[in-house]
Amino acid sequence: MNIDREPIEANLRLHVDRLAGLIGPRTLQKPKTIQATIGYIQSQWQEIGYTIQRETYDAEGNEATNLIVEQPGTKRAEEIVLLGAHYDTVFCTPGADDNASAVAVMLEVSRLLQEYRGRRTARYVAFACEEPPYFMIAMGSQHHARQSRNRGDKIVGMLCLEMVGYYSLTPGSQSIPPGIPKWMHRFFPKRGNFLAAVGNMPSWKLCWQFRRGFKRGTRRMPLFSICLPEKIQEIRLSDNSSFWDKDYPALMLTDTSFLRNPNYHQATDTPETLDYPRMTEVTLGVAAAMRKLLG
Repeated sequence: MNIDREPIEANLRLHVDRLAGLIGPRTLQKPKTIQATIGYIQSQWQEIGYTIQRETYDAEGNEATNLIVEQPGTKRAEEIVLLGAHYDTVFCTPGADDNASAVAVMLEVSRLLQEYRGRRTARYVAFACEEPPYFMIAMGSQHHARQSRNRGDKIVGMLCLEMVGYYSLTPGSQSIPPGIPKWMHRFFPKRGNFLAAVGNMPSWKLCWQFRRGFKRGTRRMPLFSICLPEKIQEIRLSDNSSFWDKDYPALMLTDTSFLRNPNYHQATDTPETLDYPRMTEVTLGVAAAMRKLLG
């Protein structure tokens, strides 16, 4: 199927420019930046045609807000496939890759699938408070996973978009997580030109299904998919861990963050450092994977 990539790439550039270029650092300590970010995400989803639910909670004395939209399934609507990305940053960075790139891809996947009716329900969540000082304490994903488990939500797969915009063709541009045993190093890519899909061991089936779907959407974007024990701490550094902690299968979809991107948590994490053609391929691959998972 021929898909016009130009409008997708243009939209990705626009989202990152508005979030990282115009708004900049997005933290609860600067409430206007969070209000602007929430307003932008809401306006995009409203333009697409979604009804937005706000999920608020207390984050260390501040009100934090997750934004949620859903596309109900047809035959197995009680089963949910969740695609999420955090929209906050640490205070010192405009956060183009971390994590405007992921919010941009999530918005465009939800746009591509707005008219798609799968058997399962599609849920898209923009998470608050993934970054310090809230990391592992008052994360939006922790709140949502907890609420989901308390309600008895049947989340059959959670896909966490975490930094998906930085790529390099230079040999040696990709580092390997320190927790990986030396004998495994030869199986890991040494060039940062791929998207990684990383699961814990119980998420192996989701990882396999995601890979099959992703490859249907793009042949241009290399995908490195792997499931590892959670004792390798690098795989627990984003919102996917909140869902693992509630026994939901989840994957982190990432350009591997500080293992590749020298601008991680720096003032230099700016929109012009990202690779938008490759982000477009990530968008097409994730949309195809969502279609497969939704049925």
